[in-house]
Amino acid sequence: MPIPASQPLPSSADSTSPAPDGTVTDRLVEANEHYADAFTDPGMDARPVLQVAVVACMDARLDLHAALGLELGDCHTIRNAGGVVTDDIIRSLTISQRALGTRSVVLIHHTGCGLLSLTEDFRHELAAEVGQRPTWAVEAFKDLDEDVRQSMQRVRTSPFLLHTDDVRGFVFDVTTGLLREIDPRG
Repeated sequence: MPIPASQPLPSSADSTSPAPDGTVTDRLVEANEHYADAFTDPGMDARPVLQVAVVACMDARLDLHAALGLELGDCHTIRNAGGVVTDDIIRSLTISQRALGTRSVVLIHHTGCGLLSLTEDFRHELAAEVGQRPTWAVEAFKDLDEDVRQSMQRVRTSPFLLHTDDVRGFVFDVTTGLLREIDPRG
């Protein structure tokens, strides 16, 4: 069960956790202080060495750098719920390509994604609860492969992107760690 950042950590937290009255955010800030003690500026700029942008789901089970053999500075990593290509993903990809030199796009969805069990009803229920309709779509889907194809198509047809010839899509299996490439033609 996730622990909201505003709630104290349970007493079963590991020994690196802050005092019982601390929060998850306190633990993260403390970890950053330890990180900064040993940090040295790697001397990189924001342009990814491999000229690639990876769009993936925000799921905590995806360690993209490890799964793809990437090092710090190799790529731009853009994540959201489902790894779906939305207007904001197009915004980030446009900046990545036009201002920072990326040329390739890798899209990664994954098995067991939470968006497989949601519908647009989530949005309607949220509107009923808070009294305001969200301006965004849930972008839920029932078919991983088809949604990867749709995301590839959104990238390939965006008028804002300069480089749409090297766009590939995959499904990451959270139980095996393997990528399965999706044929854009179905």
